[in-house]
Amino acid sequence: MKSVTVRYAKTHFPRIVERVRAGEEVTIVKAGQPVARLVPIKDVLKPVAIGGLGGVTVPDDFNTMFETEVEGLFGIANPNGA
Repeated sequence: MKSVTVRYAKTHFPRIVERVRAGEEVTIVKAGQPVARLVPIKDVLKPVAIGGLGGVTVPDDFNTMFETEVEGLFGIANPNGA
């Protein structure tokens, strides 16, 4: 892992990004203390399975279904007059 100063990173950021893109990790230091680390994104992101609930549909009235029943439980009057 390579370390660079904040000043160097500011001046040569595109060059550093290309090195990170090639697989290198770069630590940015300020006053000798690490403040940030640039790592290739492939190492950070994990694949996520999407669509695990295949075939599930959402009803058109999803936002209002059971509205009257819930309001009744809390003693709230329905402003729509229902």
